[in-house]
Amino acid sequence: MSHSNIRIGDFEFTSRLLVGTGKYETYELMRDALAESGCQVVTVAVRRERMTDADGRNIMDFLDPDKYTLLPNTAGCFSADDAIRTARLGRELLEGIDNPGSRWVKLEVLGDTKTLLPDPIGTLEALKALKDEEFTVLCYTSDDPIMARRLKDAGADSVMPAGSPIGSGQGVLNPWSIRIILEQLKDASPDYPVIVDAGVGTASDVTIAMELGADGVLLNTGIAGARDPIAMARAMKLAVESGHLAAGAGRIPRKLYATASSPIEGVIGAEN
Repeated sequence: MSHSNIRIGDFEFTSRLLVGTGKYETYELMRDALAESGCQVVTVAVRRERMTDADGRNIMDFLDPDKYTLLPNTAGCFSADDAIRTARLGRELLEGIDNPGSRWVKLEVLGDTKTLLPDPIGTLEALKALKDEEFTVLCYTSDDPIMARRLKDAGADSVMPAGSPIGSGQGVLNPWSIRIILEQLKDASPDYPVIVDAGVGTASDVTIAMELGADGVLLNTGIAGARDPIAMARAMKLAVESGHLAAGAGRIPRKLYATASSPIEGVIGAEN
């Protein structure tokens, strides 16, 4: 595994941690947690009703456009048409502040409000439309390897399989599916970026995702919902780095029986 930067379309970053902006108690806390995480990509839900807090303050006033590449997302969209309109709104918003994030979008088309699982048909429909409009598209999807392959074949610049349901904190529930996705999508394109998105709750979840071979992790609730978001942000930063290094280093194989760390041959017996 390469230790180089992560590349998604024309974008390139040194940090493999992408962080969301929702669910923080205050914008100030969000700003400080993002800084502690070391992330370079910050994803923002661009639906109009999500851009301000109870006091009418705009979230964009707390995100330094010179420090972060903003990644508009279509969170809260339940149809392809709604997602496409929201993506266009994000492009317009970021073009207005000259942020390079205007060229890309994290696509979410959800199936229902209870599970927040992706609608595969709506996602595929929106993806094709957005690629026609020359967006760089990162596609949120389930951990279904067949759907992941279809999204890549349809032009997704990155496929983002869920570790578990959004905000659940259950971690990577099916590592075998993630491994299959990684194998299939990277077989012919080793540098194709696969980012685990959703469901991670703590640093060990992030490390597992990276050790499986993921190119990055996108998370929000794991930091924003922690008792100490600032400390958790730093933990997540270190977890991504640690997991990526471990994946590249290559773990030892699992064995049923013990293997001595020191050679047994030549050991002086008690009778001597």
